[in-house]
Amino acid sequence: MTTTQVYHVYIRATAEEIWAAITRPELTVQYFHRVTIEITPERRSHTGPRGEAWEPDAVLEFDPPRRLAHEWRSQYDAEMNAEPVSRVTWEIEPQDGGTCLVTLTHDRLEGSPKTAAGVSGAGWMFVLSSMKSLLETGEALPPTG
Repeated sequence: MTTTQVYHVYIRATAEEIWAAITRPELTVQYFHRVTIEITPERRSHTGPRGEAWEPDAVLEFDPPRRLAHEWRSQYDAEMNAEPVSRVTWEIEPQDGGTCLVTLTHDRLEGSPKTAAGVSGAGWMFVLSSMKSLLETGEALPPTG
């Protein structure tokens, strides 16, 4: 099991546009498996794709538009939700040529093997790829599931 997962993607967008895509519900619902997510300096509030009310997660770092860290619980699955809370960190680094490097690190997964397996590989890569598509073309990838 990989207890620290790191993903990188280059996106042709400003750091501010990427920050908005991560923190604003009208954008997250388009690319994040139909989940609405709103992030403030204090909390990450989210509602499931069928309107399920999920418990908010604590925000650990809030440095727009550069760095965001928040707790993570996989509330879409009862077994994963019962595991210990993990952490997701987003880092946005402007590059030359109008792009930004987005690095997503999901760690503190030592006691959460089901969550680690559920978000690994294609899990986070779909979210990042769909966000990239939305920001670069105006259309997210077709939802899965």
